[in-house]
Amino acid sequence: MAYHILIVEDDCALAQAMELHLTSWGNTVTLVTDFSRVMDEFVKSDPDLVLLDIMLPFYNGYHWCGEIRKISDVPIVFISSAADNMNIVMAIEKGGDDFIAKPVEPMVLHAKISAMLRRTYDLAGHVPVIEHRGVILNLNDEKVSFENRRQTLTRNEFRILRILMENKGRVVGREELMNGLWQDDCYVEENTLTVNVNRLRKKLEEIGVQDLIATKVGSGYIIE
Repeated sequence: MAYHILIVEDDCALAQAMELHLTSWGNTVTLVTDFSRVMDEFVKSDPDLVLLDIMLPFYNGYHWCGEIRKISDVPIVFISSAADNMNIVMAIEKGGDDFIAKPVEPMVLHAKISAMLRRTYDLAGHVPVIEHRGVILNLNDEKVSFENRRQTLTRNEFRILRILMENKGRVVGREELMNGLWQDDCYVEENTLTVNVNRLRKKLEEIGVQDLIATKVGSGYIIE
């Protein structure tokens, strides 16, 4: 099975060497080049595993590991020449799953990554996130986050936001939303949808998200 791996490494030669080795085993790889926007690349690429250096421009790997852990349980493997016990322990405490010391031995890299991917995805399927305008919806735990704030949604709030985000740029009709929420054919008053949308908007506002969901009178709702 092929996996997608995100490499966050500012040593260009090493990053390219790891990319070449990992793609030779059938994986796809994304290299981060703008180290001030690591989270943007993480959300966009939706990787199965992250290879993360400690010493990076702007913010170190511990910072980015913490940011990733706010929205995802994706496996994170630290790679660093600072392979003393203190840094290894720090990497694990910050949310890392493993540590590989530089210089990186290709076969060790492959063995550790393969084992990590096998343990993670043989037991549980890969769970992606949906992102739009900085709003991140985690499909695993039904939580929405924006910047450094996070909010837990009810099942219906989560379903509404997921449907709208998956159809961003398109008006989703009220009937379509109701069918997505209540598929057991029982009767539900149309006002119930309005109540759920209003509660969702309020929760989004509580984490700083303004005017994400627009109402199209007589049609439905849209995220633009």
